[in-house]
Amino acid sequence: MSRFVVLLRAVNVGGRKLRMDEAREVLQENGFSAVESHIQTGNFLVATPLRSAEKVEQTVGRVLGAHAGYDIVAIARTPAQLTGLVAAVDAIPPSAAVGGSRYVSFCVRAPTGDYASALEDWAAGGEHATVIGKDVLLEYAVPFNEAKLTGARLEKVLGVPGTARNLTVVRALAQKWGEP
Repeated sequence: MSRFVVLLRAVNVGGRKLRMDEAREVLQENGFSAVESHIQTGNFLVATPLRSAEKVEQTVGRVLGAHAGYDIVAIARTPAQLTGLVAAVDAIPPSAAVGGSRYVSFCVRAPTGDYASALEDWAAGGEHATVIGKDVLLEYAVPFNEAKLTGARLEKVLGVPGTARNLTVVRALAQKWGEP
C-alpha cells in the first residue's frame, strides 16, 4: 500500500462545506484505508493500492466531489515529498524585502519555464514567490487576505490549479505524516 498526503482546494470556504468525518468515511468506502485528517481545511493522509499521485488526485476529487455536490481539486504528495519540501523551504532564507508570513501553494503540476519565471518576477509590494518543483513558496509582508498574489492570481500566472497552506500547517503535516 502506498501512502499519500492529500490536500483539497477550496473546501469549507465560501459556502463549500465538507465535513472531515464524512470525507474520511467516503474515502474509506471507496478503497482508501488508514484515512486521517488534520484540521478542517481538507488535509488527509491515505493508504491506497493506487501508485501514482495523479490517480490518487483524480479518485479523491471524484468521490469527494460526488459526495459534496461540487467539483473538488485534490493534490497529492508522498510523505517523503512533503518532508523534502519543508527541507527545501527551510534552506531558503526568508526574503529580507518581505519579512512576514510564509505559505506554500501546492500545485497540480509543476510550473514550467516562462510561467515559473513570470511568477518569480512578480513585483507587488511585500510579496515574493519561489518555485520549488511542483510547489511555490509564497512570502508576504502584508496579511494573507490583503495579498495581491492570491490563489486565483497564482493559477492565472502559472496556468495550473493549486491550494495554499500556511507554512505552520505544512510543518505540522510533515511532522505528523512525513518521512525521510
